[in-house]
Amino acid sequence: MIARRVAIAAVLLSVVSVSLRTASADSNWPRWRGPQQDGHSTETGFPKKWDKSSVVWKKALPGDGQSVPIIWGDRIFMTTALDRGAERIVLCVERKTGEIVWQKSVWKGTPEPSHTMNGWASSSCVTDGEHVWAFFGKGGGLFCFTVDGEQVWNKPLGEFPGPWGTAASPILVGELLIQNCDSDGEGFLLAVEKATGKTVWKVDREQQRGWSSPILVDAGGRKELVIQGHTGIRGYDPASGEEFWRLSGTNGRGTPTVTPADGLIYFVPGRGPAAYAVKPGGSGDISKTHVAWTQPRKGRDLPSPIIIGKFVLIMSMKGGILSCYDSKTGELHWNERIGGTYTASPVAYEGVAAFVSDEGPGLVVEPGTEPKVTLCEGLGSDLEEIFRSSITPSGGQLFIRSTKVLYCVGK
Repeated sequence: MIARRVAIAAVLLSVVSVSLRTASADSNWPRWRGPQQDGHSTETGFPKKWDKSSVVWKKALPGDGQSVPIIWGDRIFMTTALDRGAERIVLCVERKTGEIVWQKSVWKGTPEPSHTMNGWASSSCVTDGEHVWAFFGKGGGLFCFTVDGEQVWNKPLGEFPGPWGTAASPILVGELLIQNCDSDGEGFLLAVEKATGKTVWKVDREQQRGWSSPILVDAGGRKELVIQGHTGIRGYDPASGEEFWRLSGTNGRGTPTVTPADGLIYFVPGRGPAAYAVKPGGSGDISKTHVAWTQPRKGRDLPSPIIIGKFVLIMSMKGGILSCYDSKTGELHWNERIGGTYTASPVAYEGVAAFVSDEGPGLVVEPGTEPKVTLCEGLGSDLEEIFRSSITPSGGQLFIRSTKVLYCVGK
């Protein structure tokens, strides 16, 4: 086991950085929050306003789901659930037409409880262009498929007790697949061989609800796996699972994924008390050594922050209150009440941030010391459609998913 971990650590330093650069150089969106893990696309040509006339195609999807459209080449990968979670499905859609290429039923059974805002297919897939991995919590655990739809392996992970359901997305780190398995019962962080599903390491986490996905950051020459939880954020060694550091007492729900930018990690706990900017690379309790700034926040936050240049944009869940902070000092520039409910995390391209509300209307924001907001018409035609999936920007088009329909918007 020690030899395996040493080998993995060596691979991490070379493979991870290369894979990130390769993915970000084209239109692939291989995982939750994109190739750079920060919600940014480096491409150009995306619409900065849209309405129903901007829809290139739309495709009704089976069942209900909230996972983000993951794109590699001409294929889009998503998850969905039928019969209120009694059946879980991984599916592949052709990106030019929206036609379903393949659809695989991976689990059937008595569904676990889940919050009404969550459902049973909220975790996004991850792909390396050859395989695609999906996570369903109690509904079968982890699955690996080829991009052509052949199942390679399945790893059940237990019951995930509690009334909330699961939503954290897996991440690839070299030859590892890493999954956050927070729950009200046995909470743990797991790393498996991506090719086989064999456990490489497993470390205990707090026995509390949590839906935050891990991200990988470079902290002064070492790689760190950073995850938010119900009572704080932690930095781990991705090769062994060893905890490097922690920041506790953030009084959150462990929901929004943290966002890296310019050597810092920005996050909102989910339920107050503040927005944070933290420097990675610490050891033990970092509350007095690595906190760059905090700013008080009230209410409920579900979307992750988005950082564009020297500005941090954070959207509240209820009431649609958009806040803009200085990325270095935390100074609040402005609050703007947009209205509506926002669950999906924003994305950024060409210097603007794009949001979509649960009800369907979106907005495009140009960050600055004064608010510059462009409202966009909702796309949904079914009153039961809910837009809790983040937008996927790829190839000059925006892929916007409701619980029932996938829309391709743009040229």
